Amino acid sequence: MSQETSVTIGAGTPRPLTMRNPVMSAAGTFGYGVEYARLLDLSRVGAIVTKSTTVRPRAGASMPRWVETPSGVLNAIGLNNPGIGRVLREYAPKWSSLRAPVVLSIAGESVEEYVEIAQRAEEAEAIAGLELNVSCPNVSEGGALFGSDPVQAASITGALRAVTSLPLIVKLTPNAASVAEVAMAVEAAGADAVSLVNTIAGLVIDVEGRRPFLGNGGGGLSGPAIRPVAVRLVWDVARVVTVPVVGLGGIARVEDALQFIMAGASAVQVGSAGFAKPDTIIRVAEDLADWMARHGVASLDEIRGCAMPGCEGRE
Repeated sequence: MSQETSVTIGAGTPRPLTMRNPVMSAAGTFGYGVEYARLLDLSRVGAIVTKSTTVRPRAGASMPRWVETPSGVLNAIGLNNPGIGRVLREYAPKWSSLRAPVVLSIAGESVEEYVEIAQRAEEAEAIAGLELNVSCPNVSEGGALFGSDPVQAASITGALRAVTSLPLIVKLTPNAASVAEVAMAVEAAGADAVSLVNTIAGLVIDVEGRRPFLGNGGGGLSGPAIRPVAVRLVWDVARVVTVPVVGLGGIARVEDALQFIMAGASAVQVGSAGFAKPDTIIRVAEDLADWMARHGVASLDEIRGCAMPGCEGRE
């Protein structure tokens, strides 16, 4: 029996994103994809999500930017990137050779910056979708995170929906009063999918130096430590939206991915586990197909959301 593992995001859009399997890379953990092309056969993954790109180049946060924690890592990279102009010149021409759809992660400090990036990305044939990193401060509105407020998150989603035909995935922050409310707001504003969760705010103290370990002070926690929180939030969101949900947070093996799928996710993203073992993303994708075969599961539809009351998969 063959397994049906393909996933489509933005089925009703002019340019739907169709993936051969539901396993994607997470933004900020896989570079721009081309860095891994010599190490991995990227045709075996569902999609590649790039690191977040801004309008202008950013140097990023002060060093150090990374520290290990129990079952995870805390990072404050500061969105360092060369800016959308250089990304389109240097990386976009190479994406068509990767044999996997490329989703451009975008970030900004104002709605206008997000819109500018989306408009420029619209012209690049190699870009298969956009992931909106809304865990950024809205400088014009006092610095609150776009993704922490349903109104602001909906505003930026609607603005991008008006200027791009690309599928829009809105990446939600767990640092919101109600992640489910934000998810419903961005769906109503035109999002084709939501991904969650982004990193959880944390702090590590250097007890010898008597100050925060990271140069930026606090940072974002990722890895297995946040997985139960992420699975619960996917569970909450998948019950209130109809668009596909992409789950991420601490996925290192197929059993982790299955938790998200059974909680209602249509796809998953592998992030920090790939730093130690770059082939994690491929192993998870192939182990998922093997698991389905062993358990007589012909389609992801059979198990998506099956842990919910009534064991009803999400069609």
